[in-house]
Amino acid sequence: MNGEQIRREWFEKDYYKDLGVPKNASQADIKKAYRKLAQKYHPDANPGNKEAEERFKEISAANDVLEDAETRKQYDQVHEMAASGFGAGGFPGGAAGGRPGGGRVQYQNVDFGDLGDIGDLFGGLFGAGRAGRTQRRPARGDDLEAHVSVSFEDAIRGATIPLEIKGSARCPTCGGLGAEPGTSPVNCPQCGGSGQVVVNQGPFSMARTCPQCGGSGRLIEHPCKKCRGAGSVSRKRKLSVKLPAGVKNGARVKLAGRGEPGPAGGQSGDLYVLVGVGRHPLFGRKGNDLTLDLPISFTEAALGAQVRVPTLNGTVKLKVPAGTSSGKTFRVKGKGSPTRKGHGDLLVTVKVDVPSKLSKEERELLGKLQELEKESPRRHLGVDGDGS
Repeated sequence: MNGEQIRREWFEKDYYKDLGVPKNASQADIKKAYRKLAQKYHPDANPGNKEAEERFKEISAANDVLEDAETRKQYDQVHEMAASGFGAGGFPGGAAGGRPGGGRVQYQNVDFGDLGDIGDLFGGLFGAGRAGRTQRRPARGDDLEAHVSVSFEDAIRGATIPLEIKGSARCPTCGGLGAEPGTSPVNCPQCGGSGQVVVNQGPFSMARTCPQCGGSGRLIEHPCKKCRGAGSVSRKRKLSVKLPAGVKNGARVKLAGRGEPGPAGGQSGDLYVLVGVGRHPLFGRKGNDLTLDLPISFTEAALGAQVRVPTLNGTVKLKVPAGTSSGKTFRVKGKGSPTRKGHGDLLVTVKVDVPSKLSKEERELLGKLQELEKESPRRHLGVDGDGS
């Protein structure tokens, strides 16, 4: 996504609303909200659902901005100024006439360069003396997004996954500069390398894209023969994505600088890899804990037993106390998913297996047991007996 699109979206989008968090949410809360929504709307979990796909794109875009504290700070500054009416009549896509109520907002003699980081955002729209005195930085390349699918076991243990991307890549001949080797781009003589020219507009000055260099601030006198001055070529790239142990379904792994190259040698964007984790025939997952349904016999539940329990790394013994009811969950420490501080646990839920067929001897033994039962399990319901 280029700079102009980012600016416009920052004015129009409420990223906090998209993630369902308040504006004062902590970075941890933002991360938690994104992961929850990403798992719900991930394309792998909603095949063919266009509505879910669009929702996933919305929350991904919101997370791109809010997950980084510095970018979030800049977004907050922009959004606050937009909410107060700033930009309504002067920015692309804004409503004419200023504030929604029709009142005109005027800003005179304002140097947006004095606003620090936020000045960089507004410098491309309002010059106010800033254009022409600083050299325009090469634009950053677009971020890319890719999907990988991994098995449940690979997600728990961590894995390096091959990934092939087709798209723009930095030109190997000119290194992305767009100029023939041995030559270099030169500053645009009309804008002095700023990429903007200043036009007086009443009480203040407006900075517009330089018509000679198209806003790049530079001219290429001898274009590279390989890329014809673009600085990039279309080709397939083979990458390796290292997934950390314990990666969750819907996680986004960021590969810095592996997105599309910026024009004229500008910084490359980032590559975001969305992870889809397959199901396991035995285990489920709840946060950092693994889950397992374990069948036990009636006699094991009644009398108690030591039973073998599978894990992703061998088996362990589990003590089932006498009188255990179906649905009871036991926690096996340290046999869950890896975390930064160790491992989660394995949550084992026992299910008493009631046989559908009994031998003659089994039936006789259970009949004798029934005769020895002194109290009905339904006594708390106020009913007794066998219903006869």
